[in-house]
Amino acid sequence: MHISVKPHKSRCQADISVCDGILGSMSRTFKTVDYDQVLDLTVRLGGCLPPDHLARFVVDSVAQLDLSALYVQYGSRGGEPYAPEVLLGLLLYGYATGVFSSRKIERATYEAVPFRFIAGNRHPDHDTLATFRRTF
Repeated sequence: MHISVKPHKSRCQADISVCDGILGSMSRTFKTVDYDQVLDLTVRLGGCLPPDHLARFVVDSVAQLDLSALYVQYGSRGGEPYAPEVLLGLLLYGYATGVFSSRKIERATYEAVPFRFIAGNRHPDHDTLATFRRTF
């Protein structure tokens, strides 16, 4: 099979011809992506989730809980910890969607919009999530 691709701005035209004559010659225009431009896009995470999405429900529900007992457990040593609302929200959303592993939840904060939304575009590591789960 011989394939030639001729780029044209945001579209790509390919001429395909097969030597045994099954397809013959065909010309087709394809939608392409300008990855350099895509990398510069500013994306609002809230705009990526519909108003009734489960991630929004989890964030709203956790915000109504009294987590003062959790805040009291934090000491004054160490770096700035993640708020219990963030970690609890990630764990609850993970449980609700079948993601139980702390490592998978951590990865999801990079790769999945709902987890990224709950984490506020931050990325708690798996040790932080596992410690929070064990402690509380």
